[in-house]
Amino acid sequence: MSAAFTIFAKKVARERRIPFEVSADPFYSDSNIRYLEEIAKDIREGKAHFAEHELIEDET
Repeated sequence: MSAAFTIFAKKVARERRIPFEVSADPFYSDSNIRYLEEIAKDIREGKAHFAEHELIEDET
C-alpha cells in the first residue's frame, strides 16, 4: 500500500494533475433526470402501471 501511494504521489507531482479522469455519475445526467421526472409525473397522475415480478429466480 505504501509503495502504491508513493508511485501515485510521484506521478501527481511530476504531471501536476490527477493521473486519471474524474467524471460525474451518469445517473445524474440531464437526460436521465428528465426521464425520472416524467416517470414521477406519470405516477402522480395515475398513468403508471406496476406489475409484480420475482426478484430472485426460484432454483428448485
